[in-house]
Amino acid sequence: MKKTTNAELGRPSVEEFRKMEKMPVVVVLDNVRSAQNVGAFFRTGDAFAVEKIALCGITATPPSRDIHKSSLGAEFSVEWIYCATTVECVQQLKSEGYTIVAIEQIAESVMLDKFEPVEGVKYALVFGNEVEGVSQEVVDICDSAIEIPQLGTKHSLNVSVSGGVVLWKFFENFNN
Repeated sequence: MKKTTNAELGRPSVEEFRKMEKMPVVVVLDNVRSAQNVGAFFRTGDAFAVEKIALCGITATPPSRDIHKSSLGAEFSVEWIYCATTVECVQQLKSEGYTIVAIEQIAESVMLDKFEPVEGVKYALVFGNEVEGVSQEVVDICDSAIEIPQLGTKHSLNVSVSGGVVLWKFFENFNN
């Protein structure tokens, strides 16, 4: 076996990426504390071609050395916006026709392995703070919730790991 070189991968330039069709998904970060987690979301958002990332509340915004460190520059390719509050962001996305989905453990959540994204629907996926998760006031205005099935003793995954798992599910569905 021979590893594929970066040149052989044929990736688009930042300009080409910004013009290409995106997956109908906006990632919403609800008061994510770690700039490195934010950077990881940018990198994952680039990999799976999300529409944009909404950075809300205390969530760090570019330019940031810590974001850049984990994003490897994806903050330049993935569109992003900042909203003072996640509630304000979610309300705006709802008015634009997005279905709002909390990625959270709640009584009414659907397990990710049972969830099937619907073609033609635009999704806004809300990922929460590393300690508190998605705030209750945001959960209250979401249309639904997805939970990642887990078997271990811990009750959660790192927020950026959760982002990769969930975004893969959407990418897999929209690219079949």
